[in-house]
Amino acid sequence: MPKSDIGGAADTFTISYHGFVHTHMDTFCHRTYKGLMYNGIPDSEVDDKGCNKGSIISFKNGIVTHGVLMDIPRLKGVDYLEPGTRIYPEDLDAWVKQAHLKIGPGDVVLIRTGRWARRDAKGAWDARQLAGLYITCAKWLHDHDVAILGSDGAQDVHPSGIDGIAEPIHALVLVAMGMPIFDNLDLEAVSKEAARLNRWDFLVTASPAAAPGATGSVLNPIATF
Repeated sequence: MPKSDIGGAADTFTISYHGFVHTHMDTFCHRTYKGLMYNGIPDSEVDDKGCNKGSIISFKNGIVTHGVLMDIPRLKGVDYLEPGTRIYPEDLDAWVKQAHLKIGPGDVVLIRTGRWARRDAKGAWDARQLAGLYITCAKWLHDHDVAILGSDGAQDVHPSGIDGIAEPIHALVLVAMGMPIFDNLDLEAVSKEAARLNRWDFLVTASPAAAPGATGSVLNPIATF
């Protein structure tokens, strides 16, 4: 039998996506409070086979919705926020006014801190120091009925400033509000295009892996103006 001229290659991916490196989505069973996840589901629904409820499989058909970029460094006239900088509700209100935005139910709100611009300018640093939302922003997100929260960091400011709670925004939006999270986005290209167009909202599409029982997924969201 003659040898074929057709070759090929294959890969096996093993990705520990939670943390400060990979762009990923957190779903409801990723966090609990006093033994309960969103909708009062007990953490006993999470076992060695995964999450029986509240897993990423709920989003297997993908996400298509309105996205809003909150460019906080641009608001403050800088290229990036320094690690540990707190973002307050007053900052969010000021950007909404400056950018002539309207935020409503179903929106993905994306918080740019300039994390990757700072890395390009100054190099890597300890991710336990990150600019991000202070706990008081949780009420702002609830009042605006935000559907999904994303950022170029981990949403929360690090350190959080709240004794004994490292990531209060994470816990509040996932457990209390039923608001999934997009972590570690690269918002630099989006920021530049939004500034060029002077338009800070766009279509967001994203398709997480349809992995039954998973607490989240690697993700490649796309902004379309």
